Amino acid sequence: MHRQQAGRWVVAVDGPSGSGKSTVSRRLAAGLGAQYLDTGAMSRAVTWAVLRDGVDPADADAVVKVAAGTEIALTTNPDNPRVRIDSTPVDAEIRGPEVTAAVSAVSAVPGVRRILVDRQREIIAAAQRIVVEGRDIGTVVAPDADLKVFLTASVDERARRRGREQGTDHAVTVADLARRDQLDSTRPAAPLQQAVDAVHLDTTELGIDEVVHRLMELVGRGKAKA
Repeated sequence: MHRQQAGRWVVAVDGPSGSGKSTVSRRLAAGLGAQYLDTGAMSRAVTWAVLRDGVDPADADAVVKVAAGTEIALTTNPDNPRVRIDSTPVDAEIRGPEVTAAVSAVSAVPGVRRILVDRQREIIAAAQRIVVEGRDIGTVVAPDADLKVFLTASVDERARRRGREQGTDHAVTVADLARRDQLDSTRPAAPLQQAVDAVHLDTTELGIDEVVHRLMELVGRGKAKA
């Protein structure tokens, strides 16, 4: 992606599951009057389509074929993000346990990553100002983003947050997050990692409002030029 024109900017927010990046990114975008892109929702959408079609997530060729033939539409309004697959709303479906269990495997397929990155870059290029969240935004999708942030939190704290949201068992959630961290950080295609020029922020002891406030300060200091 080429460096954006004057008056346009991209904020990239990366981090593992449960680090708070989705809530933080949405609030940051809303506070800045910017658009918002949840790239994880795109990965989940492809995963849902793979499962819908009865395709084995381990069958890379079949998974890529599904990804290439699936029309994914996302709204970029941070106050009302929506996901459609082939014109069908799937906001609730892509957050289900079956998709959650398979999304790391599907996302790790290099062909899927190439397809999704191309689509994500198209959305970013069409936006005036946008906050983009995911796992490889600052390193792969938008390496020239005006501000890169890498959010982390302890696995224990991330599991507590997930439990409050979904009512899941703490020990099971800890194990699931550790599994996803391992898969996401070791996948050959665009692994989860911090960009060398990203601002690292550990959110273990921070509330959402405090995290958003800190990022707003970074933007205000000119890390992302308005």
